[in-house]
Amino acid sequence: MQKTKDGIIFKVKVQPKASKNEFAGLYQDALKIRLTAPPVEGKANKALIDFLADWLGVKKSQVEIVSGQLSKIKIIKVIGEGSNLMKRIQELTSS
Repeated sequence: MQKTKDGIIFKVKVQPKASKNEFAGLYQDALKIRLTAPPVEGKANKALIDFLADWLGVKKSQVEIVSGQLSKIKIIKVIGEGSNLMKRIQELTSS
């Protein structure tokens, strides 16, 4: 996870077609997220943005997939107060 001037950037590993949308711990240096959406026609990417926006308490427009649109490993950028966002992710990963 890296703080930027306008938010944070971090890596996620997406597991599509799961039984429910949930945070699933860590996978190497990435946050693992399970999504019910299938990996077709951008459905899993949209579900990921929706999930992260809700999870971090930001608008969907503040969440962007920077790279990995067609991969299970994605780089995510979230616009917002970096310290607050990093704290929120750390709270969720430590529980």
